[in-house]
This record gives sequence, structure tokens and C-alpha cells, in this order.
Amino acid sequence: MATGSRRARVGDVHALALGMPHVTRVDGPAGNPVYQVGEKSFVFFRNARPDAFDADTGERYSDVIVFWVPAESDKQALVQDPDSPFFTTKHFDGHPSVLVRGSRIGELTLAELSEVVQDAWLSRASRRRGADWLAAHPPSE
Repeated sequence: MATGSRRARVGDVHALALGMPHVTRVDGPAGNPVYQVGEKSFVFFRNARPDAFDADTGERYSDVIVFWVPAESDKQALVQDPDSPFFTTKHFDGHPSVLVRGSRIGELTLAELSEVVQDAWLSRASRRRGADWLAAHPPSE
């Protein structure tokens, strides 16, 4: 299996986020990792909250990761497929982000996760930083 086609892991989220330029990691209120560019969060590991829970048991998800997206259309493209690991909650209505449980991150390939992290970074980076990064990393045809 090629490197980009292997199953993604939670550790890849950390590595990919830190691998983007001008990124800092800060700790959230519960010590959860938050990745920022220009002091703007683009990926963060969320603590258990009442809006994300198992419908059968009521147990709050403790492994939710939030990724910013460029636009509502991108969000809808990720969450509308019932087989997708991405989801949202009412708390995130109108917010340009999607959620995924860490326990489901392996449903993505490393290449797919890379694209999600890069898009998250691009959606929060300054226009100049984004343009510089895109010039150095042109999309593959």
C-alpha cells in the first residue's frame, strides 16, 4: 500500500497540522491540543461535550476532532454522505467546520486526511501565507 493510501491515524492529525507553516500548538481549557495559524485555530481536539454523543448509550464522545473548512458547501459535501466519518452537531450550525471522531479517523486514507488538514489551514491562514503555500504546493492534476 502506498504511503498516501494507508489508513490515517490520530497521530497523523498532529503531524500534519504541525507540518503546515507558521503553526503553533496551544492547549485548550482541558489540556486538549489546539493547532493555530496566526492565532486562529484550524484543527482542535475537543473535550467531551453534551452535543456529541452516542445515540444508543448517551455517552459523550471524548475523541472529537474539529477541522475548519473553507465554506458551507465544503462542509455539506463532507457531512451529507452517511458513510462518511465526518459529522456536525447543532452547536456547529453555521460554523465553518466539521467533526470526526478519532476512533473513525482510520476510515480516511492519509492522503484524504492531508487534504482536510491542508484545507483547514488554508481556510484560516492569512491570504499571503495561503498564496505562498499554494505556489509552493500546486494541486496535482
